[in-house]
Amino acid sequence: MTGTPSRMLALLSLLQVSRDWSGSVLAERLGVTTRTVRRDVERLRELGYRIRAVKGPDGGYRLEAGAELPPLRFDDEQAVAIAIALRSAPSLGVEMDEAAERALATVRQVMPSRLRHRLDGVQFASSAAPVRVVPEVLETVGVAVTQRMTLRMDYGEATDGTRRVQPHGLVARGGLWYLVAWDLDRDDWRIFRLDRVRARAPSGPRFDPRPIPTGDPGTFLAVRLKGASDQDRWPCIGEVELELPAGEVAQWVNDGEVEALTPHTARVKLGSWSWAGLLAAVLRFDADFRIIGPDELITAAGDLEQRLHRARQPHGSEDR
Repeated sequence: MTGTPSRMLALLSLLQVSRDWSGSVLAERLGVTTRTVRRDVERLRELGYRIRAVKGPDGGYRLEAGAELPPLRFDDEQAVAIAIALRSAPSLGVEMDEAAERALATVRQVMPSRLRHRLDGVQFASSAAPVRVVPEVLETVGVAVTQRMTLRMDYGEATDGTRRVQPHGLVARGGLWYLVAWDLDRDDWRIFRLDRVRARAPSGPRFDPRPIPTGDPGTFLAVRLKGASDQDRWPCIGEVELELPAGEVAQWVNDGEVEALTPHTARVKLGSWSWAGLLAAVLRFDADFRIIGPDELITAAGDLEQRLHRARQPHGSEDR
């Protein structure tokens, strides 16, 4: 690699990976001598980067966090990735659109033209999340999760006093942020929407983490959103034969399964929190279908048939 600026950029990119780099490995990766690596490291230190020398037979270096933000250096792929991430900020569910726009304008302004053209070629519609989380709340709760600090908070419109929870994980899903925590007052696991949380200061004492029933916060959230208790699966799962081509069905069944039976029919396996909900998911296709099973789904279809029959009766009349 020729040219001191480009070589230093490549060196900084390598050092940003959290590991110890020996001088000989860095020299080999950059195609220079270990003496040149030492000089480039000193130049980076002069720019404000804290690079610690690692003792050993071959010597080495590690990039550490600094007290101030030094001039940032990104390679082409990093710069484009950052810009795309900033452009998608409205869909993240955090109230930081203005800050993201200013940051994107700053990054784009200093980009060379070849990178601006690449960025401008990536066009997509980033729909705003339905609700937003205040960044300070996300930061406060995130610190409590990381440091294992009991969190005192008000939640929603509740009037039953401050909640005390032991936060175990933050999960982003569908434009919403969720906190998975052990509720000390309910003595049970709970899920809290972060946009409804108002954290109180100071936080409570440290706690020892508990084993999450499903193993991790993301799986726990997925299980509870499906109405299940301990497994990431729907409580009610059934199969139907649908009078539609598989290709027209597959894109709408999310985590369901679709099997083509003929060019015009498909076997569909779906899950839901109730048998009535499962039937509603099938009926939305507005096509003829036959229930394969289980028996509970067939029974639910009979109950639904009776409900629809009663719904057709004029108000106040009796079914004769």
